[in-house]
Amino acid sequence: MLLTIDVGNTNTAIGFYDGDKLVFTARLSTDTKRTADQYAAELCSVAALGKVSMNGVSGAIISSVVPELTATLKKAVGITCGVSARVLGPGLRNGLNIRIDNPAQLGADLVAGAVAAIASYKLPCLVMDLGTATKISVIDADGVYRGCTISAGVAISLAALADSAAQLPTVDLDINVCPAYGTNTVSSMQAGIILGTASMLDGLCDRIEESLGQSIETVVSTGGLARDITKHCRRKNVYDPDLILRGLRIIYEKNA
Repeated sequence: MLLTIDVGNTNTAIGFYDGDKLVFTARLSTDTKRTADQYAAELCSVAALGKVSMNGVSGAIISSVVPELTATLKKAVGITCGVSARVLGPGLRNGLNIRIDNPAQLGADLVAGAVAAIASYKLPCLVMDLGTATKISVIDADGVYRGCTISAGVAISLAALADSAAQLPTVDLDINVCPAYGTNTVSSMQAGIILGTASMLDGLCDRIEESLGQSIETVVSTGGLARDITKHCRRKNVYDPDLILRGLRIIYEKNA
């Protein structure tokens, strides 16, 4: 059994693989104040929830965009499984041809997502990752990682509105009811954020395709808010919630 962990700024995704089959997944809130023992207890609870034996875990790999938690999670894995987790970063083979100004600066989550996209979908491919930040990775017809866009995530945008405008409240996203424009403050904010983000994604995809000079074959969406937001996009996209975890499995196998 392989344990895969993707540490994001808001949530931490956990997946257990039996060979190439994803047996169970779970999400925890990312908290830099938790100790390795606390995370170890949560890993055990998650495994029990999925009826997975931690004694059966023979390997683990972690991707993290929260550096202060990387060592904590690695120690937690050691406590619960007795294995030394690999950490996605420099020195770990990933097979991805990265052509940006400084390849070492590319986030581990973007690396894992790109590796899985290349293995799973027709190229050229765009990977839209909607989490704390909204990111679009660009992978060309030869499987080369050419760059990405980064913008404020949906939750950040909503929080900024509520914090910066005295008369605008904190609102929840009512994804299922989203007209083109609102008739009250809350529905107006929801329409602006949800449809505004979807329109931004459509527009960026069009501009990326034009700049790349290649027709995009596949657009993949992943991340905590992807399913709800990207269904409002006009450009067809494939929702793949386990993309990054699958990329971690592929990278682990390259280094086994």
